[in-house]
Amino acid sequence: MSQALTTLGVLPPAMLPRMNKGGTVQPAPGIKVTAVHAEHSSVYVWRNPGTGKDETHPGGEPVGWIIELENGFRIYHAGDTAAFGDMRLIHERYQPDLALVPIGGIFTMDPVDAAWAVKDMIRPKVVIPIHYGTNPLATGTAAQFQDAMGQSDIRVLVPKPGQPLTL
Repeated sequence: MSQALTTLGVLPPAMLPRMNKGGTVQPAPGIKVTAVHAEHSSVYVWRNPGTGKDETHPGGEPVGWIIELENGFRIYHAGDTAAFGDMRLIHERYQPDLALVPIGGIFTMDPVDAAWAVKDMIRPKVVIPIHYGTNPLATGTAAQFQDAMGQSDIRVLVPKPGQPLTL
């Protein structure tokens, strides 16, 4: 997607580091960001200033992110994704402390699939449900996700807008 955004003049190349799945960049000293696989579609809709019409451009491969902080704490941001078997490899390789997983359904996992992926494949210490309640089609709820997580030892944090979270 960075190449599409650069070519279309949406953002300058300096703001769009090039990388691919498996690649790691260091945006700040001690911080590492690695692109990992995701299962989703990826397009960019751009309004052409010359024609005034919307154009759809390939958005590149969908990705999730492993973010490693200076102290070794690892965050897995799954992005928009369906459950996929290589989430087990993400657990084995990166052992994320915190996972952010989509639960909205239709465009991503629903709460039940997300809970299954978290408990059986990703296995973080803490999980935050994301990508729900943002449009009428993202009908999954945090309560449904918490119910699907059941008696798991994985701690579920549900953020409230404007309030800080403490792990």
